[in-house]
Amino acid sequence: MTESTPTYLPRLATQLNTPITIGGKTIPNKLWLAPMAGLTHTAFREVLAHYGSCGLAFTEMCSAKAVPTENPRVSPVFRWHEWELPSLVCQIVGATPEELVIAAERVEREGFFGVDINMGCSARGMIKREAGAALLKTPGKAVAIVEAVRKAVSIPVFVKFRTGWSKDIEPAAALAKEFEAAGADCLVFHPRVAPDKRTRPPFIDHIRYIKEAVSIPVFGNGNVTTPQHCQDMLDKTGCDGVSIGRMAMARPWLFAQWTTGYTPDENIFQDYVLRMATALEQEFDPIRGIKRFRLFMAYFAANFRFGHSLLAKFSTAKTMDDVRRMAKEHIIPDMALSQTPNMNLYNL
Repeated sequence: MTESTPTYLPRLATQLNTPITIGGKTIPNKLWLAPMAGLTHTAFREVLAHYGSCGLAFTEMCSAKAVPTENPRVSPVFRWHEWELPSLVCQIVGATPEELVIAAERVEREGFFGVDINMGCSARGMIKREAGAALLKTPGKAVAIVEAVRKAVSIPVFVKFRTGWSKDIEPAAALAKEFEAAGADCLVFHPRVAPDKRTRPPFIDHIRYIKEAVSIPVFGNGNVTTPQHCQDMLDKTGCDGVSIGRMAMARPWLFAQWTTGYTPDENIFQDYVLRMATALEQEFDPIRGIKRFRLFMAYFAANFRFGHSLLAKFSTAKTMDDVRRMAKEHIIPDMALSQTPNMNLYNL
């Protein structure tokens, strides 16, 4: 398997490998893993760590109501490995300052690098609960949440948010200023309107408005699938770094590729699936593990020109032994890669 686009740009690597300080804590590079519900769980993060070079990782979305009483030994979401904590941020989602404060305090007690407030999820359930991107409809409440969390904890406070509920970027820029004044240490901005389910390209230039509005670090997020996309986002917006979501699921070794020039061998895709199968088997019960695998598989299959066929084959797997057998049988070195992953296969 060979990639048809360059996977290493020296100037980009130099920019990304510059350490950055957030809330008094130093992070080794500026290429981060974005939080994704059902995807950036302990099993995936373990595999990601194997390939290396991710500056900062984020958990999947954790319910602020559940976090204060969650048992990490049995929770499928609020769980981690001790070795992750120095470079792991826990993302929490909720509707009120009170519930987010209590959750953030638990996050700090557990020793996470920082806490991330979700103001970007536009799933129907989140909007109905007046959480996630719904908070952007009530800017005063959104700012009050950031202020309350900032007062409650000493660890870095991140805010992940979208443009809002219209294409007008000015309200988002004004809100960014208020987040900074409320004590946020870093903003991660996804330049799409809240109802957009990623069916249209993000307005990358909008990141520049957020960056120019504040003095705290701003990380860009959205449709970065190649090193050139990453370089363009940095150059065109002036953002401090880049947060990678769906592409990290497709090729987690990209962090090492883009920052160090790591060159994967021809068996990298099979290796990835086998490692994921083992990690999922270790972290989850069989039923939950295979469900997590099927969610992951859409992102993995998007790497290939005939990804739909590959996805259909793996959808019949009932156990991780089935997954391993199919990986050895169907994921072979001469498979045709797409230039960039087929986003029609992505199911988030």
